[in-house]
Amino acid sequence: KRIVGIKNVTINEHFFQGHFPSQPVMPGVLIIESMAQTGGVLLLNDVPDRDQKLIYFVAIDNARFRRPVVPGDQLKLELTVASCRGTFCKLEGRATVNGELAAEATMMCKMVDLVTEPPAAPPEPALKAR
Repeated sequence: KRIVGIKNVTINEHFFQGHFPSQPVMPGVLIIESMAQTGGVLLLNDVPDRDQKLIYFVAIDNARFRRPVVPGDQLKLELTVASCRGTFCKLEGRATVNGELAAEATMMCKMVDLVTEPPAAPPEPALKAR
C-alpha cells in the first residue's frame, strides 16, 4: 500500500517567522509530522469505522534530513506500509522536492479506539483527622 501527498510550502506559514527570520527553513519536525499524517490517511482508508479510530505516532527510526525545504518548494510525501501486526504498523516515508530527497524516516504507529466520553474527574482526597 502506498500514498502520495503534496504540500505547497509558502512564505506565509506561521513557523517561518521564527525559523529562521533571515533564512526561512521548514522545521524538520513538521516535515516528519507531514509524513506521519499522510501515512495516517493511508492506514485509515481501509478501516470501515475510521471515524471511531485514532492513530498514535509511537516511534521514529532512521530519520535523516538531506536538504532544506524553503518557501516556494513543493514537498512530495511518499509513504508505504512496510508491515502491520495487529494494531501496530510500520511506514517508510520519503519527502522530496523536485525529485531530490529532502527527508526520510521509518515510523511506527498504533491504531486505537476513539474515546468519545470525557475522562472522569479524579476523586476528592479524603480528609485526615489530626
